[in-house]
Amino acid sequence: MATVSIASTAARAPTWRQRLGKALLHPAAKPVLFVLCLLPFAWLLYGALTNGLGANPAEYLIRSTGDWTLRFLCIVLAVTPLRVVAGVPQLARFRRMLGLFVYFYVVLHLLSYSWFDQGLDVAEIAKDIAKRPFILVGFAGFVLLTPLAATSFNRAIKALGAARWQLLHKAVYVIAGLGILHFFWMRAGKNNFAEVAVYAAILAVLLGWRVAQFLKKKRLQPR
Repeated sequence: MATVSIASTAARAPTWRQRLGKALLHPAAKPVLFVLCLLPFAWLLYGALTNGLGANPAEYLIRSTGDWTLRFLCIVLAVTPLRVVAGVPQLARFRRMLGLFVYFYVVLHLLSYSWFDQGLDVAEIAKDIAKRPFILVGFAGFVLLTPLAATSFNRAIKALGAARWQLLHKAVYVIAGLGILHFFWMRAGKNNFAEVAVYAAILAVLLGWRVAQFLKKKRLQPR
């Protein structure tokens, strides 16, 4: 009897997936994630207000906001693989917020460059974009990301239709490539590619997983 009782209790015990899924569905989960995503911005703001950004605060802000854009882009692209591989579908509810934080940090990145490096001189910014390929590529990524951020709302999804909305948001793969190329060219001047290689490897794995899933679905389709 004791053995049966222990076995039945173990069978009723929630698995780690169930516990994690329940935690992710908690009403506090999204506010907590929102605060966590704002921590890099809060740290940079604190550093700017306390003169704690080093000898060249402008360069520090430009590079840091660019780094956080790439990090959040990697996180967004990791949501679906993690959801599928780990079997935790509740992760999907955070993807939209994380995607908007990608845009938030890329706007800060562009603003830091435009303000601190170019003094908000539109003519000079336009000349610089046309003159330097890595800035042109970065700006192209920002332009492509803008409609994705603008359509990350339920009304936009309904207006576009699910199929067209999904097709539009596949541009994130192109944006990821442009982000890596922008970072690569920026570091090429100092011949420092260690961080570039890390981000490129992460994005290659994440995008490679999606390609593998696509090919798997194609093979399973009836002919």
